[in-house]
Amino acid sequence: MNIFDIPAFTDNYIWAIQIDNTISVVDPGDSKPVIDILKEKRLELKDILITHHHYDHTGGLLELKKYMSGTVYGPKNQNIDGIDVMLVEDELIKTLGYEFRIIETPGHTLDHIAFYNEENDVLFCGDTLFSAGCGRLFEGTYDQLHDSIQKINTLPEQTKIYCGHEYTLSNLEFVKSEIKSDFIKKKYTETIEKRSINQITLPSTLSIERKINPFLLEILPDDIKDLKAVNCFKELRIRKDNF
Repeated sequence: MNIFDIPAFTDNYIWAIQIDNTISVVDPGDSKPVIDILKEKRLELKDILITHHHYDHTGGLLELKKYMSGTVYGPKNQNIDGIDVMLVEDELIKTLGYEFRIIETPGHTLDHIAFYNEENDVLFCGDTLFSAGCGRLFEGTYDQLHDSIQKINTLPEQTKIYCGHEYTLSNLEFVKSEIKSDFIKKKYTETIEKRSINQITLPSTLSIERKINPFLLEILPDDIKDLKAVNCFKELRIRKDNF
């Protein structure tokens, strides 16, 4: 599966799946960079996939409908203008011949979903899971976001994580302040080098995230290791919010 990023705003990524001269895009918060790519590379736009209702993930949707030939897929939320097909847990969709299973991942927002392609080990997870971090709680509960991330953590370790923002460096700054790990230090150094030349740090993989992302609860600060899982998660999220 050929996937490339279309940067938007200061740190958003609109993901594009490409076959030949056709693309489908995930979370187009801004229409302009997508339209620019369509014109520059002489591409056609097929489908749009939406993970949640936040404007930086949906803002370009209505304008892009003028350019597309396919379907807008998104969460079950009547307040998102332009969605053609609303999706729930375990539904299957196809775009450009690739099948995606829907995983409901409430927490960051109540309507949040992720798109998982098993054949190519690809997950578009929006703002639920980031590299070395997770989304803030805007609508859901700690229990919901914890459960959503644990659901993601059941996927194969080779799963590639395509999230919605370039937050890796700031997330690793928090993680290394909480957990002593040579692997985390190495990833932090690598990330600084990549960002210094404006290089993308994504996608990550689930196997890497299990070593650098405490929100998966596989690595934890010593002082909260004995807490119940959801309490560990809550404490980590509060610490990150205040970091």
